[in-house]
Amino acid sequence: MFDRAGIPQPVKESSMISLAVYNMKGGVGKTTTTVNLAYLCAREGRRTLIWDLDSQGAATFYLNVEPDAEMKAKQLLKAHKDMDALIRPTGYPRLDILPAGFQIRHLDALLEDEKKGRKRLVKIFETFSQRFDVVFLDCPPSISFLSETIFRSVDCLIMPVIPTVLAHKAYEQVRAYIRETTDHPLRILPFFSMFDWRKKIHREAFDQGTKPGGGYLRTCIPTRSVIERMGVHRAPLPVSSPKSDCVASYVDLWSEIKTNLKNPPRFDS
Repeated sequence: MFDRAGIPQPVKESSMISLAVYNMKGGVGKTTTTVNLAYLCAREGRRTLIWDLDSQGAATFYLNVEPDAEMKAKQLLKAHKDMDALIRPTGYPRLDILPAGFQIRHLDALLEDEKKGRKRLVKIFETFSQRFDVVFLDCPPSISFLSETIFRSVDCLIMPVIPTVLAHKAYEQVRAYIRETTDHPLRILPFFSMFDWRKKIHREAFDQGTKPGGGYLRTCIPTRSVIERMGVHRAPLPVSSPKSDCVASYVDLWSEIKTNLKNPPRFDS
């Protein structure tokens, strides 16, 4: 639930909002989106968690957190009763992370073998809801049993899309796949990342994507070296480069996402 200012408000355990940042393609800005939006959410006063589901552990690295080298994917799935032992603080108020490393690379295979994979994920979400208002999932770039389980479990799918024909085609494929395979009321919010207004093809993509029925959010994240340098600073952009115009773009993006989540999630046909 959100208040009149568009800020998530906890009412009861089931009011936790789950947002998955996903694209089947890699290198589109998933992790930078996850880290920056989660930081902004926590800065507003919401108890916020990032669940790093990518075995590359990029979100974990960006937030300067070391993954648990002993934790295996099987242990993670069985730890829903004791998640507090796995969650780490990030050093920023109200922002925690469930870190990842290469050792969770078998998570997808374990979920596929588990007949009750979605129920297992729901149980983990129930554990999160006792402690957090909003959870962000930084998803690996693939179409897999893990992503299918996420599609059926979260409230909203946030999709960074590069403004090219092939990237938009990939978005359409994911959207069509979800429509065909699940009746879960999932809201999909695509937006353009790595955007350059100087490029005609980017402007055309924006016009096409944001026209009535296009489905894209109007906020674009520009292509900037300062975003790439997040891996050097290992900090959210509002911390490492607060004067960058990209910070304002992420603030606008988060505001637009909240506006779209004021109503109950629905999958727009």
